[in-house]
Amino acid sequence: MTPLRRRMLEELQRRNYPPSTTRGYILAVKQFAEYFGKSPEKLGAEEIRRFQLYLLNEKKLAPGTVEMRMSALRFLYRKTLKRRDLAYDDLVFPKTPTKLPVVLSPEEVTCLIEAAPNLLYRTLLMVLYSTGIRRTEASLLKVSDIDSARRLIHIRQGKGSRDRDVPLTPKPPVSLETYRNTPRTA
Repeated sequence: MTPLRRRMLEELQRRNYPPSTTRGYILAVKQFAEYFGKSPEKLGAEEIRRFQLYLLNEKKLAPGTVEMRMSALRFLYRKTLKRRDLAYDDLVFPKTPTKLPVVLSPEEVTCLIEAAPNLLYRTLLMVLYSTGIRRTEASLLKVSDIDSARRLIHIRQGKGSRDRDVPLTPKPPVSLETYRNTPRTA
């Protein structure tokens, strides 16, 4: 591991960045250095601009992916290297097109839930759909996190390492109770 990579990793850890962001930032800086064949310490704003164009035009990466790479480079230069010679306003993020989400009709939602192969998947789909929680959050749920009486689900350490309570509609608690009371084989 290079001294610069170690310094950046330490800065990310000091600021308590999640492991996934840390991995992404380290990879982005590595790709930047490999693209120019030089240490990022010897590169500047013009190289960042050229790298961004390369990611967009040649690699055809999505604007969100390019934005993450630019955030990594901003972090490197601003926090790790403490360089003040770069005009960070010139290191623009690509504009992400806004798209309307696909909204399923009630009949489509019913078909989707009924197509689940068993009670576990049906219950999981109902909870995901009715609460809007993330799939990772759903995968980490414990029975003790569900308060059917108050119609709440307690999400522990969700996105951004935050706890939150999510309201639950009447239908999933019935499904949850059915699933909870169904005997399972080991």
